[in-house]
Amino acid sequence: MRRYYLGLNAGGPKIRECLFSHGSTRAVRELSELLAKKYQGTPMLCKNGRSALALALKAYFNGGDKIIITGFTCYAVYEAVKKAGMTPIFADISKTDLNFDINALEGLMKSTTGRAAKGIIIQNTLGNPCDIEKIQKFAKKHDLTIIEDLAHSAGAKYFGGAEVGTVGAATALSFGRDKAINSITGGALVLRAPVRHEIEAPFKIPKISEILRARFYPLLCGMSRVLNQVHLGGALMRFFLKIHWVERSADSTVDLKRRPPKFVAKIALTQIRGFHHRGQGTIRDFYLVRDRDEVLKKLREAGYFFDSFWYEKPVSPARYYKEVKFPEQKCPVAVEVSQQIINFPKYYSAKDLKPALEIIKPYLKRED
Repeated sequence: MRRYYLGLNAGGPKIRECLFSHGSTRAVRELSELLAKKYQGTPMLCKNGRSALALALKAYFNGGDKIIITGFTCYAVYEAVKKAGMTPIFADISKTDLNFDINALEGLMKSTTGRAAKGIIIQNTLGNPCDIEKIQKFAKKHDLTIIEDLAHSAGAKYFGGAEVGTVGAATALSFGRDKAINSITGGALVLRAPVRHEIEAPFKIPKISEILRARFYPLLCGMSRVLNQVHLGGALMRFFLKIHWVERSADSTVDLKRRPPKFVAKIALTQIRGFHHRGQGTIRDFYLVRDRDEVLKKLREAGYFFDSFWYEKPVSPARYYKEVKFPEQKCPVAVEVSQQIINFPKYYSAKDLKPALEIIKPYLKRED
């Protein structure tokens, strides 16, 4: 029986790309030039996406400023705001696209906390584009600076036709695992509007351990997938984590001074250039189901291992949830969605996923 995985680099660069890609100054330069042209701004290559996002915030806001973020997100976004010295404010989401609910945003602005907000981060969750026209009107009305986070959505387009990343004051990209641009690690920032505070582009070379982890990650994942056939893949991956050969993506730290490995630039460059050939949209399809544990069990029995999903908590991963002190009463839709969501990866064909869809069909939630 063939097995299908969510994660484990199933949709990322091939083993040979990471092991044998030559890191060059030319690739770094070409990637920077492409980003500058594509997003019409000044690019900086960063250690990871959250570092790029933190740099963007430091360029446009003051320490202590309040920044609105979606109530259904990754800890990386929360951490970026905190590391930038600012305060994240969560706003509830819509079930239709997992992005900001405009009514929830307006409700937030009636509170003292909301009225003090200075900026808003647009995430386009799972690659689903938000209603950018409504968000722009909302931001203009309340004098909010927009920052676009393209971790999920690089290459996608808003419904009005504008490409994501071409609207806000700054564009932050992640090249991490399971992202729209997957080079295992790395990220970039493009400053589009004049900055309020000068920031320094990352200049430190990456640590040797970071380079080796990135290069060997697809190989180690391949070994784990093979051993999953005899139910030993999980144990092997836990061993790699314990000896620090693998780093969980959510555990990657913010570092505003360190740049990514050069070989990452070559892989990212190839993927971005391919956008206009293959198009780009959602990175995962999502479904809301009843009895999720039962559904996941049936999927596993059929060879679909989709337990590793964004997001099992409103702010994931679950091991960081208590630290966030998430306001569940103010974001009830985000809480509900986190208890019901199942994600299907887009790197498998419709034919491959058809049996899985048949499994979940009787469990799908339908809104009255």
